[in-house]
Amino acid sequence: MSDGNSVKKELQAKLINKIDYSRDTTDEELYELIDETIINESREKHLNLVERETLRKKLFHALRKLDILQDLVDDPGVTEIMINGPDTIFIERAGSLMRYPMRFESKEKLEDVIQQIVSGCNRVVNEANPIVDARLENGSRVNIVLAPVALNGPIVTIRRFPDKPISMDDLISFGSLRKDIADKLADLVRARYNIFISGGTGSGKTTFLNALSAYIPKDERIITIEDNAELQIIDLPNLVKLETRNANVEGCREITIRDLIKSSLRMRPDRVVVGEVRGGEAFDMMQAMNTGHDGSMSTGHANSCKDMLSRLENMILMGMELPLSAIRRQIASGIDLIVHLGRLRDRSRRVLEITEIIDNGTDEIGRNVLYRFMETGVDENDRIIGELIKENELICKDKLYAAGITAW
Repeated sequence: MSDGNSVKKELQAKLINKIDYSRDTTDEELYELIDETIINESREKHLNLVERETLRKKLFHALRKLDILQDLVDDPGVTEIMINGPDTIFIERAGSLMRYPMRFESKEKLEDVIQQIVSGCNRVVNEANPIVDARLENGSRVNIVLAPVALNGPIVTIRRFPDKPISMDDLISFGSLRKDIADKLADLVRARYNIFISGGTGSGKTTFLNALSAYIPKDERIITIEDNAELQIIDLPNLVKLETRNANVEGCREITIRDLIKSSLRMRPDRVVVGEVRGGEAFDMMQAMNTGHDGSMSTGHANSCKDMLSRLENMILMGMELPLSAIRRQIASGIDLIVHLGRLRDRSRRVLEITEIIDNGTDEIGRNVLYRFMETGVDENDRIIGELIKENELICKDKLYAAGITAW
C-alpha cells in the first residue's frame, strides 16, 4: 500500500464529488459510498482488509466527524486535547502530557473542523471574533483561538469530561476527601447552605460541584446557568439548564450569565447553580443567595479561600459600584461555606480547605476554618500522603437545625 495519508486524501476527493449535496446524506448512505469507493480502489492500491477498515473509519471521520480528533474525543482515557496549529497536538492521559503523532493534513482542514464544532452549538468564530468557547456533542468543553490573536495557527483546547459523572464515592476512593467529611458536606447541601467552590485551573471544581449536586433533594426545582453546558447533574426531575449565547452577525444579541441569573429568579427556583462566576455576575449571584434562594452553589478561580473572597469583592465591583463595606456584607450574608480544591505536585486533586464564612456584623468578612489539608509525606509511588485535619467546629448551625439535622 502507498502512503496512507495520500490514499485517504485521494479517496476523500473522489467521495466529495460523489455526494449529493442537494439533500441530506445519512450516515448509512455515506458509509455505502465509502465502501463502494474503497472496493473500487482496493485492488489498484493493494489494500488488505485491515487497511480497508482503517481507511473506512478515517474517511467517515474526515467527512462527518472531527477528522483525526474523533478517536481522541471517543477515548475515555484522554482528558485533555491541545491543538497548537495543524502540525502539533498534545494530549493528557492519566495525568501525563504527551505529544500525539497524528497531524491535520492542512490548516484549512483544521479550520473546517473548528467551524463544524462551533456551528454544532450555535456559536461563531472568525477573524472578527477570534475567541470562542463551545462544546462537543458528548459535553466536552472547547476553547478556540484564531488569528490574528493566535500567531502559530488555530489553537483548540478540548477538556473531555467522563461519560459517567464522577460521584462523591469516586472522589472518596481517589483520596480527594474522607467519607466522614463528605457526609458532613451532604448534610450542609440538604440543609440549604450556600456553598462556593474555589480552586485553580484543572483542580476539579466542576466535578466537585456535580458530586455535591447529587445531595440536592429530588423534590426541588433547580436551575443551572453556564457559559457552556458542562454540569452533568442527574436524577433531578425538575431541572432547568440555561446557557449563554454570543452575539452574531445575524443580529442576535449577546445573552450573558448576568441576564440568565436575573431571568432565573423569575422561574421559581429553589436553588440556582452557576457553573462559574468570572466577572460582574458575582453581584447577581450574591443577590440570589441573599433573596431566599438558599442552597445555591457556584465555583470560581482562586488560590485559597481567602483569595476567593478578595476575588469576589473585585468581581462584584465590576458589576456594581458599591462601597467595599457593603460588598463584604453581601458576601458574608450570602455565602455560608467555601470549599477550596487544589491539584498537588503528584497531579492528584484534593480538597485543601473548608472554611465557614461568618457574618459578624462588621465591615470585615469572618472566616472559620473547619478543615485544612496537611501533608505528611509521600509513598513509594511518589503520591502525596496527607489528610484534612479538623481545626474548628461549625458556628452557624441554624439551617441544620431548621432541616432537622441535629447530629453534626
